[in-house]
Amino acid sequence: MTNPEDVERGAWGNQIQFFLSCVGYAVGLGNIWRFPYLCFRNGGGAFLIPYVLMLAFVGLPVFFLELAFGQFASLGPLSIWRVNPLFKGIGYASVCVSTMVAIYYNVVIAYALYYLLVSLVSFDSDVPWASCGNPWNSDYCITNLTLIEDGMNDTEKLSIQLERMNVSCIQETIPNYGLPYENLTYEFTKKNLTDCSYESLYKTSSEEYFTNFVLRLNDVHDIGGVGEISPKLTVTLLIAWIFIFFSLMKGVKSSGKVIYFTATFPYLVLVTLLIRGVTLEGYKKGIEFYIIPKWEELANPRPWIDAASQIFYSLGPAFGSLITMASYNKFKNNCYRDAILVAIINCGTSIFAGFVIFSVLGFMAHLTGKEVKDVATTGPGLVFIAYPEGIARMPFPPIWAFLFFFMLLLLGMSSQFGMVEGVISALSDEFPGVLRKYKTYWVLFVCMALFLLGLTNVTQGGILVLTLMNDYSGSYGILFIAFCELAALMWSYGLTNFCDDVEMMLGFRPNIFWRATWAVISPLIILAILVASVVKFVPSAYGDYVFEDWAQGIGWVMVGLPIALILVVAVIQLIRYGGFKEATTPLHSWGPAEEENRTGRYSEAYKRANEEYHGAENNGYVPEDHMSMKEKNGIPQVEMTEITMDDRL
Repeated sequence: MTNPEDVERGAWGNQIQFFLSCVGYAVGLGNIWRFPYLCFRNGGGAFLIPYVLMLAFVGLPVFFLELAFGQFASLGPLSIWRVNPLFKGIGYASVCVSTMVAIYYNVVIAYALYYLLVSLVSFDSDVPWASCGNPWNSDYCITNLTLIEDGMNDTEKLSIQLERMNVSCIQETIPNYGLPYENLTYEFTKKNLTDCSYESLYKTSSEEYFTNFVLRLNDVHDIGGVGEISPKLTVTLLIAWIFIFFSLMKGVKSSGKVIYFTATFPYLVLVTLLIRGVTLEGYKKGIEFYIIPKWEELANPRPWIDAASQIFYSLGPAFGSLITMASYNKFKNNCYRDAILVAIINCGTSIFAGFVIFSVLGFMAHLTGKEVKDVATTGPGLVFIAYPEGIARMPFPPIWAFLFFFMLLLLGMSSQFGMVEGVISALSDEFPGVLRKYKTYWVLFVCMALFLLGLTNVTQGGILVLTLMNDYSGSYGILFIAFCELAALMWSYGLTNFCDDVEMMLGFRPNIFWRATWAVISPLIILAILVASVVKFVPSAYGDYVFEDWAQGIGWVMVGLPIALILVVAVIQLIRYGGFKEATTPLHSWGPAEEENRTGRYSEAYKRANEEYHGAENNGYVPEDHMSMKEKNGIPQVEMTEITMDDRL
C-alpha cells in the first residue's frame, strides 16, 4: 500500500520559475496603486529614505527568513510547524488571512478583466467612459471644464464662473450683501457664493462609468444593503477563478509555466506606458510633484510608518505564500540570492511605476487646470477612475486602455497564484493521501468555494464590502503573524539552530546583520508598526462615507480571527503535548524532506546515538557541550551507534 507521504508533492521545473514566481507574487497591484500615492504624500523623493531603510531592516530579513524556512523543510505553512508545534496556529492564521485576501483580491482582478474586455471591443470606436450623455450619466457629468486662466480679465473669469453656478441661488443670496446682480465680480462670487456652485457636484465621466455602470453603486445607500448581484461582474469573476484553476490545477508544474508570461510582460507594458506618458503635455508637472523631496516631512512619524507598512505588505511575508513557493525548491537552491534580487526588483518596480502614474496625472492636471495633488488618489480610485480618465484623453484610447488593464490583470494574477497556492498546499501537506492524490479536484473545490464567497463583493454595494475586507483582513493580523513567526523561530526554536539549518542548506552561516535583524530589529519594528497602526486607527470608509459601527465590528472580527487561531491552537498543543517544553520541542520528523539531505543532527544514526546517550525525549536536540567534535561539525558517530544496536539485538 502506498504511504500517503510518498504521493508526489511536486517541484519547480527550474530555478527561474521559482524566481519569477517570487517576483510575480511580490510585485502586485499595491506597487501601482499605493506606492506612488504614499510617495507624494510623504515628501516625494525624501520618502525613499525611510522606504529603503525599512526594506533593509524589516522587509528583506523576513522575506529571506521565510524563503529559507520553507526551502529547508519542503513543507507548506501548516506542516512546517513540526519545528515548533506550539506555534502551529501561525500556519492556520496565515491560511485564514490568505483566504480572506484572495476572496476580494480576485474581485479587483475581475474589475480589470471587465475593463480589458470593454477596451478590446472598443477598438473601432472610443472607450465608453470618455463621454457623458450615456444612460448611466447624471446631469452633473463633465468631460471638460473651460479653464479660468490668469491672463483673462474679470469679465471673462466671471462669465466662466457663472456657468458653473445656480443663477437662481445667486439672485436669492446677493440681496444679503446689498449688491445688485449687475455689479457682481469674479472675486466676490468665488469667495462668497460657494453655496451656489455646482462644482462640488461635478463628476467626471470616468467616475460615473465606474460608480454608476460598472458597480451600480448609485443604487445603494449603505453597506447594510448591498443590493443585487451584478451579472457582468459575476461572469468576469468566474472567468478569473477559472484562469486561476487552470494555472494551479497541476500545482507548480502548471503555474511555473504560466509565470514566465505573467511576471515579465507587465514590465514591457510599464515601459510602453512611460514612453507614452512623457510625450504628454504637463507630464513634467506630475513627475516633479512625485520626486521633488520635501525633507521636512521626514520629521513626522507618518512617512516612517507608511514606509514600513508598504514594504511589509508589498513583499508579502506572513501569508504563507513565500514558505509555500520556497518549499518546492531544491534543497541547495540559493534562496539568499533570490531574496535580495526579488526585494530590489520589487522596490525598483514601485519607484518606476510612480513615474508611469504621475506622468499621466500631470497630463490630467494640465488639462483640467487643477493641481496634481487634486487629481492624485490611491487604490481603486486611481486605477479605475483617475488613470482611465487620462487614457480617455489620449489619442487612440482603446489601445492604451487595453495595455494598462492587461498589465493590471497580469500583476494581480501573479500575486493571486501565490496566495491561493499557499492555501492549497497548506492543507495538501496535512492530508497528502487524499488531497495530493486528487490534486485537480482539490484545486477546483478551493477555487469554486472562493468564487462563491466572493459574490458579496460583486453586488451593487460590493465595493463597500471589498473596502472593508481590504482595510481589516490583511492589516493587523498579518503584523501579528509575522511577529509570532519571528518569536517562534528566533526565541523559541533558537537563532543558533535556525542559522545551523541555513548553513547546512546554503553552505554559509548568516552574518551578524541577518542574526540581529531576525532576533531583535525586525520584531521591534513590526511591533512598533502594529502599535502605531492601532494608535492612529482610522475607521474604514469609502470616499466620504464612513462605515457604521456594526460594520467596523465585523472588520475587527476579521482582525481577531487569525490572532484567535494562534492563541487557541497554542492552548490545544500545550494540552496535547503535555507541557510547554514538550510543545516547543521539534518533532522527530522535522528537518529536510529528502533523506540524502538529512545529515548531521537530522540523520537517523545521529538521532539514535543521541537517544541512547541523552534520552529519546530530546529528539536529537542536545547541548553542544554534550557533543563530540565530530558531532559539532555535523558528523554522526555511526560506528558506535551500530555496535550498540547490534548488542541490543
